[in-house]
Amino acid sequence: MAPQRFQEQFDHIQRSMPDVPLAMGPEDSAEFLYEKGVVLARDGAEARVVEDTVRAHFTATAGLVADHVGRTGPERNRTGVTRIRVGDPNHGDHTADHAVGHALRALREAEDRTGRRMVSRNHVVATTNANSCNPCEPLPALLTQTPNPGAAPGGHDPDTAVRVLVIDTGLVHDYRSYPLLAHAQGDPQIAETDAEGVLQQYVGHGTFIAGLIAALAPNTDITVTNTMNDVGAILESEFGGKLFEAVDRHGWPDIISLSAGTSNGSADGLLGVEAFMEALRDQPTLLVAAAGNNGSETCFWPAACADLTGYEDTVLSVGALRSDGVSGACFTNHGDWVDVYAPGELLTGPLAGFDAPVPYVYQHTTYEACRFGFTYACTCQYPRHTGVLTDTGTTGPGKPDQVMFEGFAQWSGTSFATPVVAGLVADWMTTHQETDPRAARARLLAAAAEYAEVRGAQVPALRPATWQPVPVVHLAASA
Repeated sequence: MAPQRFQEQFDHIQRSMPDVPLAMGPEDSAEFLYEKGVVLARDGAEARVVEDTVRAHFTATAGLVADHVGRTGPERNRTGVTRIRVGDPNHGDHTADHAVGHALRALREAEDRTGRRMVSRNHVVATTNANSCNPCEPLPALLTQTPNPGAAPGGHDPDTAVRVLVIDTGLVHDYRSYPLLAHAQGDPQIAETDAEGVLQQYVGHGTFIAGLIAALAPNTDITVTNTMNDVGAILESEFGGKLFEAVDRHGWPDIISLSAGTSNGSADGLLGVEAFMEALRDQPTLLVAAAGNNGSETCFWPAACADLTGYEDTVLSVGALRSDGVSGACFTNHGDWVDVYAPGELLTGPLAGFDAPVPYVYQHTTYEACRFGFTYACTCQYPRHTGVLTDTGTTGPGKPDQVMFEGFAQWSGTSFATPVVAGLVADWMTTHQETDPRAARARLLAAAAEYAEVRGAQVPALRPATWQPVPVVHLAASA
């Protein structure tokens, strides 16, 4: 049997949120994760309508309550949403799960009447993707390898540096040992290693992203937050507030690089992030956001806001090219809502272990074939390894593989195509003395974008001058 990577990662995220019972949806399709027994509604009149509807709908249903939680007073909170409990998560998975579905259906008539969504699940927003599974885990870079993309020419000028805010998992303790990150700052990585000194899963995600931006845009002031906690996952109801907290602490930057999100089965975006997105639209800031790694056309938020009226210039959504830059990576999400694609497979940058080598134990086992039906040696399959989270009863026996990191890593995902594009926009601003990041976005795409093939379509692509393509290996078709 194939590795059960989604279930492995679901369990990993659940362990990181012991007090938040999670479910997968819709109907066990593993498209997204959400909090059991809870829905979100906009504060004020709409929340009261939702509460009244839920209360009436579930009056005779044992075990269900209709009280809101998490609001401290009658004033509208910063994110503009209220959590409303519609089911008891302790009454069993299906009871709480179905309660959420019933609540959503109960409000459908009111939503149709008003022409606007009033209620949603409380989704899990993750640095991985819609079904919480990265395309791969990081690989130690060979000592003979150099960063890819390489460092662009230029220096740092504090008076003109482009301000970039990376919303992610923070910075590892020895990040300054990498010279290109000498001017970076931010929050420390949470739970960098376990009790045995082994790197935790996804540690270095924010550091790797910062290193890519610094390589492509040396005249940047990069700040990395640890908004996404130790496994890179956070509830939607908390995420909007954390975004506001980040800009309150650091100011509205020129560019926000965000390699996190979720699908939600809707064309309306995330209710819990709506207030932040409205505030963003009124600021001179460009949000560069990852399109996600689910190999799907399904909208991934907030990146897909790029396709919503009023956000065309505010949000730049980014998909990933495979290592040779010719076509899309097997895992990349795609569709009309993705603005541009950039290299996102086998990139090389800083991770951890600069001061002293640090061990890492792989969490997931590789697949026998590409999950998405591709026939090149993609990240689903290579390099081969056995992971500690995998149930050996379904994938066969094998001791989890352990490696050592000594600073640099190779990594793949739309998570990393995103800072490539953010870095190119920042460098355009410096090179062309452009102070408006949204104008720089438009001019960069008009002047520098080429084309690549993604799922049979010709799409805009950005390939940095300092990036070196890595040839792909095409596999022989099975008989």
